[in-house]
Amino acid sequence: MTSSNDASASPALPYRARGSLKGRTILMSGGSRGIGLAIATRAARDGANIVIMAKTGDPHPKLEGTVFTAAEQLEAAGGQALPLVGDVRNDGDVAAAVAAAVERFGGIDVVVNNASAIDLSRTDAIDMKRYDLMQDINVRGTFLLSKLALPALRKSANAHILTLSPPLNLDPKWAGMHLAYTMAKYGMSLTTLGLAEELKNDGVSVNSLWPCTLIDTAAIRNMPGGAQIVQAARGSEIMADAAHAVLTGAHLPAGSGGSARASGNFYTDEEVLRAAGVSDFRPYSLGAAEEKLVPDIFL
Repeated sequence: MTSSNDASASPALPYRARGSLKGRTILMSGGSRGIGLAIATRAARDGANIVIMAKTGDPHPKLEGTVFTAAEQLEAAGGQALPLVGDVRNDGDVAAAVAAAVERFGGIDVVVNNASAIDLSRTDAIDMKRYDLMQDINVRGTFLLSKLALPALRKSANAHILTLSPPLNLDPKWAGMHLAYTMAKYGMSLTTLGLAEELKNDGVSVNSLWPCTLIDTAAIRNMPGGAQIVQAARGSEIMADAAHAVLTGAHLPAGSGGSARASGNFYTDEEVLRAAGVSDFRPYSLGAAEEKLVPDIFL
């Protein structure tokens, strides 16, 4: 299994694509590492054009990878890449990224809302700067990037907005555990719900994708005890394969419309890949038995 910073797919992985992203242009927030980079790399293997807008232009002291090293990886995988240093919280940066994607590749077919901030503190402990950061990146950033890309997306024959956010689960458990973070992630999911309805006659599909288990990322590895925690995780390749299946529309779960026009769904990685014919998820694991994997939150 590759690490979270080496997202190239392994031939041992069980997903077998029946659709392709060749020639399609993807605009992604974040993506210099982790799940976003894995999704982008899987698309690059098809020959997609990927525009990555991320803040990491210079090496981070603790996290590997920059927007420029990510672009190198995407081009090595077979795609075309446009790295942009920008902040999804900044209106000007987002508008410039949309304009650059259209100028370089002639349009935008897919927006992936990948950028996200996390703080699981309870209400009395969370710093309001962290609260504002999560609201600005997760909710406002998702809304802003989607909004500004709409004119270009409406011109695409295969337009899709894919947001990495969970199903809207109103079990009080999730609000009670980490209210500030739950509000921020559910804000992203509400954007999916609302845009899917708003754009249902515009030819733009809008969906969310969320992992069933903990995913190995550099951010988790840098947490206290992170190296041990990720041993009970899956690699980011599972989310990359699931995103590929959703964006190609070749195989989607029952009830989701069964075509690339499916919209308003909150998919999980396992759900999508089972519909794609995957029955053995062990190759995605870092070695832990399936029953020992740590479930992700909100499910």
